[in-house]
Amino acid sequence: MSIPRLKSYLSIFATVLVLGQAVTAQAVELPDFTQLVEQASPAVVNISTTQKLPDRKVNQQMPDLEGLPPMLREFFERGMPPQSRSPRDRQREATSLGSGFIISPDGYILTNNHVIADADEILVRLADRSEMKAKLVGTDPRSDVALLKIEGKDLPVLKLGKSQDLKAGQWVVAIGSPFGFDHTVTQGIVSAVGRSLPNENYVPFIQTDVPINPGNSGGPLFNLNGEVVGINSQIYTRSGGFMGVSFAIPIDVAMDVSNQLKSGGKVSRGWLGVVIQEVSKDLAESFGLEKPAGALVAQIQDDGPAAKGGLQVGDVILSMNGQPIVMSADLPHLVGALKAGAKADLEVIRDGKRKNVELTVGSIPDDDKDVGALPGTSIERSSNRLGVSVVELTDEQKKTYDLKGGVLIKEVQDGPAAMIGLQPGDVITHLNNQAIGSAKEFADIAKALPKNRSVSMRVLRQGRASFITFKLAE
Repeated sequence: MSIPRLKSYLSIFATVLVLGQAVTAQAVELPDFTQLVEQASPAVVNISTTQKLPDRKVNQQMPDLEGLPPMLREFFERGMPPQSRSPRDRQREATSLGSGFIISPDGYILTNNHVIADADEILVRLADRSEMKAKLVGTDPRSDVALLKIEGKDLPVLKLGKSQDLKAGQWVVAIGSPFGFDHTVTQGIVSAVGRSLPNENYVPFIQTDVPINPGNSGGPLFNLNGEVVGINSQIYTRSGGFMGVSFAIPIDVAMDVSNQLKSGGKVSRGWLGVVIQEVSKDLAESFGLEKPAGALVAQIQDDGPAAKGGLQVGDVILSMNGQPIVMSADLPHLVGALKAGAKADLEVIRDGKRKNVELTVGSIPDDDKDVGALPGTSIERSSNRLGVSVVELTDEQKKTYDLKGGVLIKEVQDGPAAMIGLQPGDVITHLNNQAIGSAKEFADIAKALPKNRSVSMRVLRQGRASFITFKLAE
């Protein structure tokens, strides 16, 4: 073998050796969770609930067993449905299982609202297998957090961390009771933070790939320091089991809810009284923004905090109290964390210019105010350029639906209106960032629309407003 070739082989061998050592070192650095689990497990509890259900009537005719000898009577009863054996045994019960964890030595426990919802009895099983009845201190369905209390002193507790310090890629560990298997340990990483889920606008969820299954709900999510950073709450699944997408309530949010439940029995959240939507690329262009960002105000509730503070439809909220609004879902998280009466300094884009709006945050109402559909109206006007025929709103309609202007779509013809999904009965209140006061104004603005550039239109459908965009070709 030649000297150059030998040197080449030796070089390759040395490289493989170095890579092998690097891989071995990397494998050694993988986290060991044994100490974390040993220290935390005593404060993680299993929660079971019982809900009494109405008696179910027995449709089939049952034989009369009165007067039969005891042996024959027992023989026939064994073959009957359980609810038919005697009236006192007909009470049916529904049970559920979940997890929780102790946060104070005197027995306060955090879990999910959905774990204990509608329960008549709540049992907590500790790590030493002892069981205790728990009292429900309070619950908050909006955040899916519940606070329980058991009698005790010097109980084991968990250390609480700061969920705001979490970053995607960090290791996390869950302990809970999936399918009733107590103190099951699973691990994974943080997939994302600040996630918004449908109908869960006030919780910036932590997304993980930690295996979470039914029964894990309410259990703690730990960082590598053994601190609780979240409450395991939901899974995304098509099969009923783990699919790699799990969600946890940040412990910062949960503890704020817990403290309010403990002190007052209910939770107060900030509220602006607006309907917002995401800023798409086309909407950003139509509003003169450099990039898609912020929360677009599509609707403002009459006499709400936003209306009183001077916020306007079409404003794009870029930040609140110095916190940037990158996605529209960021705004409800920030507003919800404020208490009623707090000040909110909003930076907005209005008519292409930056502006600061300061307002006082209100308290979120218990029930949302629904707005019905709009009835018919008056004289018809049309704009063939958009392919839509419109009529003016009556004064009564404007008053009923709190509109200062706008036009009602009477007919949608072939053209841009049909392509963007407009329907008869929709109300157009703004076109190209200009408020519509009459059918004539609508026609004039439509006539002067620019070509080959994104144009915004604010549409009210069944009481819900949103901005849409379109482009007119040459």
